[in-house]
Amino acid sequence: MLRTASCPAMLAGGSRILRGLRRKQLDYEHAQKRMVPIEQENLSERHPMTTQSSPVLHVNGRSYRWMSGPTVVVCVDGCEYDYITAAVQAGVVPYFQEMITSGTAYVADCVMPSFTNPNNLSIVTGTPPAVHGICGNYFYDPDTGQEVMMNDPTYLRTGTILAAFADAGAKVAVVTAKDKLRTLLGHKLVGVCFSAEKADQASLAENGIANVLELVGLPLPSVYSAELSEFVFAAGVKLMESRRPDLLYLSTTDYIQHKAAPGAATANAFYAMMDTYLARLGALGATIALTADHGMNAKHGPDGQPNVLYLQDMLDSWLGADAARVILPITDPYVVHHGALGSFALAYLPSGTDMAGLVQRLSAVPGIALALTRAEAAKHFELPADRIGDIAVVSERHVVIGTSAARHDLSGLDAPLRSHGGLSEQQVPLLFNRKVTAVDRARHWRNFDAFDLVLNHIG
Repeated sequence: MLRTASCPAMLAGGSRILRGLRRKQLDYEHAQKRMVPIEQENLSERHPMTTQSSPVLHVNGRSYRWMSGPTVVVCVDGCEYDYITAAVQAGVVPYFQEMITSGTAYVADCVMPSFTNPNNLSIVTGTPPAVHGICGNYFYDPDTGQEVMMNDPTYLRTGTILAAFADAGAKVAVVTAKDKLRTLLGHKLVGVCFSAEKADQASLAENGIANVLELVGLPLPSVYSAELSEFVFAAGVKLMESRRPDLLYLSTTDYIQHKAAPGAATANAFYAMMDTYLARLGALGATIALTADHGMNAKHGPDGQPNVLYLQDMLDSWLGADAARVILPITDPYVVHHGALGSFALAYLPSGTDMAGLVQRLSAVPGIALALTRAEAAKHFELPADRIGDIAVVSERHVVIGTSAARHDLSGLDAPLRSHGGLSEQQVPLLFNRKVTAVDRARHWRNFDAFDLVLNHIG
């Protein structure tokens, strides 16, 4: 049975009920409902099911019981709940069906912005970006005056659950699809940590493992393929068979979700592949938690062309050329996925700007769901205030935000644009292959509750 404290009507899938909402007004109302931060003092208010023989680790204000057996936490990139629902209805994912009916299934929220780096780091730290510091894939570093990728672990402000368990003596392994996440997920981790993208380069010194291609038995996949994610799952199974880690974290890529909507044959085939590997991990005795970093939505019109608001062009016309600097936190090296177009943007403004007036003006623009000042965005989205712009802008469900039309080369897009970043991509699955017990049934779940639930409330 699907359980969700915040959305009891969503038995048909994560974001489906939102599709009938009136556009701008209800998007804004939905945004206001979502903008309720978890108070930091509540992060440690847990009641782990501990015994005298099960040690407890305290990480970032939360307590985690030692694994009772091999435990796998999976982050499926771009997994809107409807992908799972559609695949279940098609009858191609029996293990997902079993997780929903015999295990535990919640609809949860990811952190904002709904991008890969902030959410993976929230999952593995058990905290929002305000604590761990990673607030995008890309940001403007005011200390250097440079726009940089947020892949360097020097930007990470707290330790991970993975590293803490490894330090305590657990066997920990991490496999991620794209190498951009590897150094963040593997920060101070004594264990195995490699990416499918660069599996051929894995070494004992750098990754805690060598000869990965030989172990997995698959060729090196293209970064723009479903096979990149399959490699992650295949590696996870081989590691469980050969090394039996106590704790295994798997993170995939959203290549398929950027290309295909829920229920499409391509999407169902992808989830069927995933289902097979999850079943194998379950058969090996693993307790599995599965969530996502964000959902995914169509961001194009009936003609298949992207629905884009070019925020830099807009601010240039209002404030003067280059007076403002627009940052798109979705930016990463994999532009074929999304053309660096997402539903969340930041802007740095010249001193003396009427912030309140500008926010009001932006909020009136068709296609913009929400505009917030720095202080408002930091509070409501639990973001580090020193790493975001003077204003944050969130677009509506089927709209993305760009900088200037001249700066975006969309020739690499080979399908109508599907992307993420906004509140409309915030709902994600939170599934377990075992029953979750001793929890508050009225609780509003976040994807970064995955480790708490799988370690403290199962078994």
